[in-house]
Amino acid sequence: MGDRNFLQYLIVTLKGMAMGAADVVPGVSGGTIAFISGIYEELITSINQIGPAVLKTLPKQGIVATWKEVNGNFLLSLFLGIAISVITLARLISWLLINEPVLLWSFFFGLVVASVIFVARAIVKWRPAVFAILLAGAAIAYFITQLPPVENTSSLPYLFLSGALAICAMILPGISGAFILVLLGSYKTVLDAVHERNVITLATVFVGAIFGLLSFARLLKWMFQHYKDITLALLTGFIIGSLNKIWPWKIVIESRVFDGKSIPVLEENVSPFAYSGEPQLLWAILLAIAGFSLIFMLEKLAAKK
Repeated sequence: MGDRNFLQYLIVTLKGMAMGAADVVPGVSGGTIAFISGIYEELITSINQIGPAVLKTLPKQGIVATWKEVNGNFLLSLFLGIAISVITLARLISWLLINEPVLLWSFFFGLVVASVIFVARAIVKWRPAVFAILLAGAAIAYFITQLPPVENTSSLPYLFLSGALAICAMILPGISGAFILVLLGSYKTVLDAVHERNVITLATVFVGAIFGLLSFARLLKWMFQHYKDITLALLTGFIIGSLNKIWPWKIVIESRVFDGKSIPVLEENVSPFAYSGEPQLLWAILLAIAGFSLIFMLEKLAAKK
């Protein structure tokens, strides 16, 4: 952490936009993008600073000192980028998901494969325990992507829990928060609440999300401080396990209609040669290579800076 100039904060906003674009796609996590772009630990630490200590700093030292303590400029720049992306790119990405799913998923597949290498390289010492945790993380993420969704539910305690779990998934590389809401059967309830301006439902989910974010950030920060290699191995495993969800060629077994749109909730991966639609193999490979290369180009740019 530390002071940045305007250009550096602009770069943080661009990273936020990349996170927002990933979060719009059900199956891709903004946490993965945060990790790739080198801001993951700072994000966790900054969120961790928001707590009871802030309430003590505010009356004693004022707003400026409190803002600095929580790394406010960084969080504002990042969340501004996420908001811009969700508002501007949501329509485009939704269109691509319906009209060019193979090409969109191919790009993200290449991106996520590269991020596996990127995160795994940060592990300093490979030990049997580290390997075991990596395999466990991959198995957990794979299991989550295979779960059948539960029926839609509107109980307030359940919505509080849904908000907490979805936000935890959103900051975990490899697991998508939107996908968790679909699995828990809360996606439609939340979507309806947005349209109907149901303040009680939205406030319950929001409070659950804040609770999940603050408590989970503390756990992650503690894990990074005490068991960095094991934490990195677990996150790498989560990303590997999520590759099942973003394989480009799949057939839909079950879908649900949300807000007039059909969203696949249960799919089966197939070979490009067994795919019922146009496999677009050459373009899919080229876009996967582009996604893969983009990660290492970003890494080189970051290293130069």
